[in-house]
Amino acid sequence: MKAVSSIFSIIVSLIVAVAVIGASIYAYLQYQSLTSPSSSSTTATTGPSQIPLKYDTSTKTVYIVLVTTTTGPTFNFNNTNFGHMIIYVPAGSNLNLTFINQQSIPHNLVLVQNTTAVPDSPDISRDGKILLEVGTSMSNYQYSGPSGGQSASGVYDSIPAGVYWLACGIAGHAQSGMWVDLVASQNVSSPYVVVQSA
Repeated sequence: MKAVSSIFSIIVSLIVAVAVIGASIYAYLQYQSLTSPSSSSTTATTGPSQIPLKYDTSTKTVYIVLVTTTTGPTFNFNNTNFGHMIIYVPAGSNLNLTFINQQSIPHNLVLVQNTTAVPDSPDISRDGKILLEVGTSMSNYQYSGPSGGQSASGVYDSIPAGVYWLACGIAGHAQSGMWVDLVASQNVSSPYVVVQSA
């Protein structure tokens, strides 16, 4: 029985490793395509796959609203999970983040400068540096947040070029799929969202 258990563990470990490597390569290629110098100015165009975000050009402020809905998976932002939503913003933008939790269980929102392709630790701070907490604080982000229709807002000034997460900081929630990618790039002039199919 132990031989079967150890073989199963090895197979599961290999599958997880392949998935993490694949996600890392995809994230790296996305980042490279948006941050590599181009000979012409790239402007985001609105098409069926891009949803424009509210943007105040005079203050360089992007307005992002994320909602944990009751109709989607338990661990969701705007009915998406596991990074299927990607938010593209101009590097140097100010982020005005609003989080609304329609569920009865607490959730929160943290901006993370990630060091792994996907959240793989119950404590999101082990997968990157928390830059901003919305609806919580650094001392209680693993267990505290709005619930039952409550909302919270926060602002992060002048986000540098890079790939980040907007995730729930409550222990295990991001690891269970409650995160979206945020890409800040010099090649993005107008912010937008892309939602990939699962």
